[in-house]
Amino acid sequence: MHWADYTAQRLMERGGKQVSASGITPSGEFHIGHLREILSAEMIHRACIDAGLDSKYIFIVDSMDPLRRVYDFLSPEYEEYIGQPLAYIPAPDSEGRPRGAGTYAEHFLGPFLEALGEIGVRPEVVMNHETYESGEFAEYIDLAISKKEEIRAIIQEISGRELAGDWFPYNPMGSDGSMDGVTVTSYEKPFVHWTDSNGKEGKSDIRKAEGKMPWRIDWAARWAIHGITCEPAGKDHGSAGGSYDTGIPICKLLGGDPPDKIVYEWIQLKGMGPMSSSTGLTIGPMEALSLVPPEILRFVIARSKINRHIEFDTGGALFRTADEYERLVSRPSQEEEGMTKRQLVAAQTQQGAIRLSQVESGSDPLESVGGVSFRHLSMLAQIKSSDEDVWESLNRSGHIQGEPGGSLMVRLSRMRTWIDGPHFPEDAKIEIKMELGDETRERLDSESKQFLSALSPLLSECEWTDEQINEAIASACESSGIERRKGYSTIYWALIGRSHGPKASSLLFELDRNAVLSLLGSA
Repeated sequence: MHWADYTAQRLMERGGKQVSASGITPSGEFHIGHLREILSAEMIHRACIDAGLDSKYIFIVDSMDPLRRVYDFLSPEYEEYIGQPLAYIPAPDSEGRPRGAGTYAEHFLGPFLEALGEIGVRPEVVMNHETYESGEFAEYIDLAISKKEEIRAIIQEISGRELAGDWFPYNPMGSDGSMDGVTVTSYEKPFVHWTDSNGKEGKSDIRKAEGKMPWRIDWAARWAIHGITCEPAGKDHGSAGGSYDTGIPICKLLGGDPPDKIVYEWIQLKGMGPMSSSTGLTIGPMEALSLVPPEILRFVIARSKINRHIEFDTGGALFRTADEYERLVSRPSQEEEGMTKRQLVAAQTQQGAIRLSQVESGSDPLESVGGVSFRHLSMLAQIKSSDEDVWESLNRSGHIQGEPGGSLMVRLSRMRTWIDGPHFPEDAKIEIKMELGDETRERLDSESKQFLSALSPLLSECEWTDEQINEAIASACESSGIERRKGYSTIYWALIGRSHGPKASSLLFELDRNAVLSLLGSA
């Protein structure tokens, strides 16, 4: 059983309406590491729907979180906004100055939501500052204040860290709008009285967005407010003594029913460790989607157990991932009768991964492939200068009939971006040789030349189709006594100047017969 389906079964036992949630702080550019939390929650939501449960998915934007520091992409002018909620400070312009259109939170959130839409994630968006503005947090703030010492004990005992003597479960905004350096002096419902770092005194109304609760309490309260039954969290929050462990008893203390603990591992760039906005080690979701078909990006998450880390590789491993996806999509459902328990679990997990990888829930996975493998499209995108030439070739080879479908057109566009960018692997690049290079001539021994001599007449006489070309290669290998592997390697050296490449018969089919015969004859 797929991990999302297993979680849905657990939630069914819990009963009632299911609310899956994920959240993000819009403090800067997002990276695909954030997608693991989001897609994990969304896939569990889909699994709940598939299981017949009443379910919804909400995406909570931590727009009430303060600006922590002046990030590298911001101008020093943002110094005055440190400590102020992201929802209430101006967006950066193209030079990082606080003169952009809209709010800081909206500026970074918009492109991310657009990317989510492209991969089929369309949640109910909840802006946390609006929840504060509406007064929905008020009763929980009041409860947290009244149970301050109990909450302090929970945090200290579970997390192992000592809270300051003047710690308070609510951070009011001072006279300059910042929550930094503000000391609470008293509480008279609904007002929290304070003194700020400027020496000014004031009060904040807990029924309004004039302050917020610290993260560990805010998180627990929103579980209660929104009735959240499922919220995957990264291992930083899910580790022993982390926010999850303190959030569960705090939520109960506030009268809520906390979700079951679900912890996911991080996504890391291959060979470079976990992605981090602060270190700049990131690939943005829009960048990833310009390279990777959305169903493949979803598959990267869906095929991996939630507690296993994922190495995201936009190089050669992307071919292998696409191969695996296409193999599973094209393979008809296996007969489960006679399978061992392990085989049955594996088959059901794979079927679940493919189902949950579709951009549109319930759509036919075959439509996402568009009749053309990822590898074959990669080859065509490199040797055909125009999209029209690609479509003509695919019609000629029988991969498609007539005009290409929308998904295939998008795939080709992304493929060209990948090929032209820095992430495309060197050993996958194809450049057809017009003549044999010196290195190739040195590598062609007598056996290889004998093979090419046998191959040339067969290619000149056969029907110019992938199947017939492949048969000609096999016959030439047999008649010349060369091993198949060496025969194929000889063809690759002659055509592209290295020992390996795409399927040889498919590559030859796309080239002019006379040009091929001339090149092989020169050997």
